Amino acid sequence: MIKQNFTISGMHCASCANIIADRLEKLGGVNKADVSFASDKAQIEYDPRKTSVEKMNGEIEKLGYAIFPSETGDDHRDHSRHAGLGIGKKQKEQELLAQRNKIRFVLPVAVAVFLYMMWDIAARFLKFLPSLPIPMDVLNVILLAVSSIILFWIGKPFLQGVVRFIKYRAANMDTLVGIGTLVAYIYSAAIVLLPRLKTLFHLPETVYFDVVIVVIGFVSLGKCLEARSKLKTGQAIEKLLGLQAKTALVMREGREMELPISEVVVGDIVIVKPGMKIPVDGRIIDGKTSVDESMITGESIPVDKVIGDPVVGATINKQGGFKFEATRVGKDTMLAQIIKMVEEAQGSKAPIQALADRISGIFVPVVLVIAVCAFALWLIFGISAIGFSTALSYAIFSFVGVLVIACPCALGLATPTAIIVGVGKGAEYGILVKNAESLEKLSKADTIVFDKTGTITKGKPEVADVVVLNNSLNKNDILKFAGSAEKMSEHPLAQAIVDEALKQNIILVSGSDFHALEGMGIKAVIDQKNIYIHKPTEKDSMIDLIELQKQGKTVVVVEVEDEAVGLIALSDTLKSEAKKAIARIQKQGIKTIMLTGDNDLAARHIANQAGIDEVIANVLPQEKAEKIKELQSKGRRVAMAGDGINDAPALVQADAGIAMATGTDVAIEAAGITLLHGDIIKLAQAIELSHATMRTIRQNLFWAFIYNIVGIPVAAGLLYPVWGIVLNPIFAGLAMAGSSVSVVSNSLRLKVKKLKS
Repeated sequence: MIKQNFTISGMHCASCANIIADRLEKLGGVNKADVSFASDKAQIEYDPRKTSVEKMNGEIEKLGYAIFPSETGDDHRDHSRHAGLGIGKKQKEQELLAQRNKIRFVLPVAVAVFLYMMWDIAARFLKFLPSLPIPMDVLNVILLAVSSIILFWIGKPFLQGVVRFIKYRAANMDTLVGIGTLVAYIYSAAIVLLPRLKTLFHLPETVYFDVVIVVIGFVSLGKCLEARSKLKTGQAIEKLLGLQAKTALVMREGREMELPISEVVVGDIVIVKPGMKIPVDGRIIDGKTSVDESMITGESIPVDKVIGDPVVGATINKQGGFKFEATRVGKDTMLAQIIKMVEEAQGSKAPIQALADRISGIFVPVVLVIAVCAFALWLIFGISAIGFSTALSYAIFSFVGVLVIACPCALGLATPTAIIVGVGKGAEYGILVKNAESLEKLSKADTIVFDKTGTITKGKPEVADVVVLNNSLNKNDILKFAGSAEKMSEHPLAQAIVDEALKQNIILVSGSDFHALEGMGIKAVIDQKNIYIHKPTEKDSMIDLIELQKQGKTVVVVEVEDEAVGLIALSDTLKSEAKKAIARIQKQGIKTIMLTGDNDLAARHIANQAGIDEVIANVLPQEKAEKIKELQSKGRRVAMAGDGINDAPALVQADAGIAMATGTDVAIEAAGITLLHGDIIKLAQAIELSHATMRTIRQNLFWAFIYNIVGIPVAAGLLYPVWGIVLNPIFAGLAMAGSSVSVVSNSLRLKVKKLKS
């Protein structure tokens, strides 16, 4: 089985997506087909030994649809193709242009007919308004000609929907509009062209050419606006693509060569000058600089880079020139991975969408039944009450009105449009959502569990305290002795001491007679003095040492000529933004827990600094997932944030897993959401984004359901017995067009939402 992404053409409503998925899943060799009407994408899992893209196309082309792979080619150097924005977007733009050309013709005609109809209605009740001087017979002939052009040209997709329904029993929104307008047209044409039928069957004189013209005009306008709005939902990816470098300055054969980005290979030495975009991912081998990484992290402050630091393709070099070795190109770059993750997430379905999908799947057949029943009931009960002629007029009105006002599009667009925009907004802030389910589950989380190292803390030891035990020395003296000795060691704690000395602008000197004592410390001669740096022993019982150890810090003793002159305490320090992030999360009523393998003292010290509610310490890696299960068994909905390999099982077990992008690939793969740059403040932003997205989805679903629940009965004539009101299909068409546009527009409001930093 393979899983492949496809772009789909020909979809006009949510029912189309259900039809495609149903037909494909019935095809031998296709295991699952997830089709998104909002993004015109499909993710299909199939066995290439049993079926092929050609066979799948053969199954759905007869229904008016087509699929083609979103990813063209294996290398994916061109990220726009990788994101499915090449062929798919061009096709959408061409379809939109064709729709606009038709709208330019039909809309003025529809508006003119609509205004004429409104004037005629008003003139019947307002005596001071003159009747329009066009004879009815002449007007009917004119409307017959105009409606014929509009029905068989502009309305051709709707008529094709009727034909497919008859041939293949596949009904969508086009089918509903097609049947409604076709019935109105055939009846009206029969009245005009065969006037004896009217006398023979005592038919009402009313014709419905205006309904055909205005409904097709308004529905076509709505579809055009909807298509334009859907194009806007994918702009987050396009913004990323717009920042991508087109060429790279590469060292080849001893000289600088400017090459297309597609020709850069792993191992190339790339030159980047001030103000240039970094073309691919790599590691600096010469020079230092400051890089604007806001494109991938959302952080506006440039990041200082030196030899050995990684750089990311499509970010901008602000200051110094440098050289770097390309380590990832094409589909392997961070930008390509971000685009892939965002695209897949935008095409995924949230659990909340399941109800809408089930309803959309049976929506069109049910509406057809309701329309037929409404027509029949008007004739059965209306003839005796209001006469055959009036009852038949109202029956036609109701039949056409029900078919036209019913809108599976609003239901189908409610969830995916919000997901598409929400996921895109997250990408702008460096929050990568793998699937819609993770976003929904994060919005429901009432407990956030944090790993300590690398998530709450920086993940590497730093000097936290320097204590002087000899009055003739100061802190800088202690750091000078310790740093000069430790710079000859390879131990991680040694590097932390050296870094602290250099940070304090202390000049370190060269030593001699260096010895590393396994499991104890080091000895060296610095400035002709014997220096011994070691772990505390039983004889080291000074009060300062005990106090530092109570805080969970690692302490080393600095001896000069066999005298303990100072203590250096090291610890994994809290990330600068951690306290602020925890406070923001807690304000949303979410409980915070630290889950760590560290000892209780060290864990509680960090937890107290961060303001975390609860600490679970001394947890073995294999026990982390069990602790998550325990919380879930108590009814807690748990999100887990971590970055290590040992966090992966817990990230999978949690309702929502959040990985730091600075962590291991295993953790990132296990999580549903990834925070770029390892910035924990993005977790608070992710929670805020999840709530905003789900709130938008609920609003969309509410209005989509209410619209159909109210609109269909009104169109069927429910208000007539009480208030004598029958809904003209023209207003039904206008309302149907507006419902889809309003749902998409509501989702697009997420694009302007600002997440607190």
